[in-house]
Amino acid sequence: MSEYTKAKTSKLVLKGESSKGTKRKHKKDKQEKKAKKALTVDTDAVKHGGWWMVTKTTDITGSIALQFDKQAYVKALDNGLFTLGAPHNEGDPPDPEEIFSAVLINEDKVAFKSGYGKFLKVEKDGMITGRSDAVSALEQFEPVFDQGKTALLAANGCFVSVDPEDDALVAIKKKVGSSEVCVIRSSSDREDVSNKEIPIEESGDLDQVEINFVKKFQKFQDKKLRVSKEDKLSLKKAKEGGTLHEALLDRRSKMKADRYCK
Repeated sequence: MSEYTKAKTSKLVLKGESSKGTKRKHKKDKQEKKAKKALTVDTDAVKHGGWWMVTKTTDITGSIALQFDKQAYVKALDNGLFTLGAPHNEGDPPDPEEIFSAVLINEDKVAFKSGYGKFLKVEKDGMITGRSDAVSALEQFEPVFDQGKTALLAANGCFVSVDPEDDALVAIKKKVGSSEVCVIRSSSDREDVSNKEIPIEESGDLDQVEINFVKKFQKFQDKKLRVSKEDKLSLKKAKEGGTLHEALLDRRSKMKADRYCK
């Protein structure tokens, strides 16, 4: 038994197999291994208590707040009128009286209900009131998004603003000025982009991204880059609109530098 206990045990090795351990091989490319997860922190939402800025009409659902000044929101009064609430400290969310329920009418228009259970409506004199029990044409508002700014178009053809004299909510101007620019904020859940992995070819600025795609799809055997010299403004717009890949393909096709181009 003593000799048995002294015997060195080992894993059974079959004929033709190496006794050395083998490392598991991964098929992923080295560049893919280096791709990092994009940790996107919405600092603007953090400053407003987690309420994020809406940039498209279809996202205006659930609880929303209308911001018309720095850290200040439209507040519902018990008489059916509205005023601009006091500015909040950074990081504070809207007060309960400043929270509205949004009802999506269609892809272009929405309706808002105050905490008193009444819908917002534009009156003949341009005053915005909250005394309606149902939604008609006068209770519908059209959000307008342009170059990162937002305005609300009321049913009377005027844009919603806060009257500088008495802080009342009105719709009296047909053109958008600084007073008509607002921010629609939402507390609804949205897609978590913090854990999304950015493809290696899409990392970097637009100049680098275009080079990455040219390297990936170019057909020239000499490996010389053929990069479009056109302005990058169209690429920026395409990225914002979700059509970046199509725009890059179009630019490569003009350079005849893509093996998928006909």
